Amino acid sequence: MNVLLLGAGGREHALAWRLAQSPGLDKLYAAPGNPGIAQHAELAPIDPADHRGVIDFCLRHSIGLVVIGPEAPLVDGLADNIRTMGIPVFGPGREAARLEGSKGFTKELCAREGIPTARFERVYSRDGARAALDDFALPVVIKADGLAAGKGVTIAETREEAEAAIDALIAAGRAGGEAVIEEFLEGEEASLFILTDGTSVMPFGSAQDHKRVGEGDTGPNTGGMGAYSPAPVLTPELEARAIEEIVRPTLAGMARQGCPFTGMLYAGLMLTADGPKLIEYNVRFGDPECQVLMMRLDDDLLDLMLAAAEGRLADHAAPRFSGRNAMTVVIAAEGYPGTPKKGGTIAGIDTAEASGARVFHAGTAEQDGKLVASGGRVLSVTATGGTLKEARDAAYAAVDRITFPDGFCRRDIGWREFDRKG
Repeated sequence: MNVLLLGAGGREHALAWRLAQSPGLDKLYAAPGNPGIAQHAELAPIDPADHRGVIDFCLRHSIGLVVIGPEAPLVDGLADNIRTMGIPVFGPGREAARLEGSKGFTKELCAREGIPTARFERVYSRDGARAALDDFALPVVIKADGLAAGKGVTIAETREEAEAAIDALIAAGRAGGEAVIEEFLEGEEASLFILTDGTSVMPFGSAQDHKRVGEGDTGPNTGGMGAYSPAPVLTPELEARAIEEIVRPTLAGMARQGCPFTGMLYAGLMLTADGPKLIEYNVRFGDPECQVLMMRLDDDLLDLMLAAAEGRLADHAAPRFSGRNAMTVVIAAEGYPGTPKKGGTIAGIDTAEASGARVFHAGTAEQDGKLVASGGRVLSVTATGGTLKEARDAAYAAVDRITFPDGFCRRDIGWREFDRKG
């Protein structure tokens, strides 16, 4: 089977690496890809936003499955347009993708279905938002309603910070110019991944991401500075509760609305004293969580994706994962998450991978025969170990073999888990 993978980040490199190992794969194409993805796939100069261009490529190259990596094409309805041509797609259609494309949509679904989540107010104007703030204690969470690349969340400690965040979102029209105000939940975050064809529910592993740019979870939010899997804090009992109280009601509610969800549903959870509560949904693999999940997956990714796309998960065995731990450390360019410095030369990846680690490219490009930084998050250095400490040590040993003077990383990925263990 010929497969087209859409995207150009670390998530897509990890997916390409794992898809390339499938015995059912004839040819893997990627658009637009990156230098790391090019090691596993033939790159095609197609913009995923060009729906007609994507469909034409699929027809010319006998594509049997399209895997849509990033969220923007899903929210834009690309999966629907490809499906009209009879081509299977891994990823939800436009209506189902609103679970990520609109925070307000998801919160209102939670209210209708009785799904545990933070109390919220959806706001559309500066004056309305300021009035709504009176009903929330501090700290308070301000979220852009639409897509914001993981950077549309502010945890405001003061009224002034909250008002400034709202003003910035609404005045700039960012992510639609709407916002959601939420109560601040106390607890620890964890990520639960669910493979679904709209009916069947298959747990696909857990992870813990590190969103803040600074060590000790300080500084502004980013797309993610590192992750590890599995996340022991999400115990089997808590995972079962999350599936029954959050995931299944969501899928049932979406089906009743006539937009069944298929693909990868990523539930960001807060583990509170009252049990798991939904923070938000993503409608695709997380980045950098995908990197650690792919390192642990001991199964045929293509076979699983195709079963989900064709509605056959009920007849498929649950995915198999290694009992090993995995950790990924993101190396970002100086200035991230603000204005990252581009063009810095990168070397030493082969040396880093010599010990068994994998270096997934995120924001890289080739320039004059050299590998250079082309984005904010540049590399995801990923390793496994029999324990989380072994995975951490292997990941940071690989990081230290890479030469990238303009880069930086957090040195405390997994710190909460290590604090628990002493």
